[in-house]
Amino acid sequence: MTEKQQKTSDSMIISRRQFAGGLAAVAGLSFIPKPVLAAIPKEHVGPLIKPARFLAFNNLHTGETTKLIYWEKGRYIKGALSEINYILRDHRTNEVARMDTALLDQLFILHNKLGSRTPFQVISGYRSPKSNAMLHEHSNGVAKKSMHVQGKAIDIRLQDAELINVRNAALAMNCGGVGYYPESQFVHVDTGKVRHW
Repeated sequence: MTEKQQKTSDSMIISRRQFAGGLAAVAGLSFIPKPVLAAIPKEHVGPLIKPARFLAFNNLHTGETTKLIYWEKGRYIKGALSEINYILRDHRTNEVARMDTALLDQLFILHNKLGSRTPFQVISGYRSPKSNAMLHEHSNGVAKKSMHVQGKAIDIRLQDAELINVRNAALAMNCGGVGYYPESQFVHVDTGKVRHW
């Protein structure tokens, strides 16, 4: 195979992946794992033409961005999960932890519900116990036993969606906790019990 043919072949693979991800975004959510799927009202679940899910993040503290397919052909992609764990690390201590895949699936659903075309802007992903204790000491809004420490929570916003719409879409999913912080311009989403504040 010539160098030119190899480049053409490589670009076709990327295009197919992007196409599958795009179809997933447009079409729906029927391949969400059972624990997450069970918690989502049926009206939010539709047929998924291609079994692929993607997410895009912009970490506002580090300036890092990523857009990737993290689930395809019935399974999570290890390398993609590692990249997500890294970009959502504790920016204060640089500690990396495993993010809950149910949280990623919630974000995928939320992004599709909102019809967003921009990455999630990340205010806070994983928090080390040390960072969380420091934040808890200085703010009543930070829980002593925060789900951020378990990799089960994220604080986000979207450039192309009003914050109130992000909150309302997350609440409508009836899946986990939703916190609304209009003064700080973010919505908290977690995989805990269904509740809101």
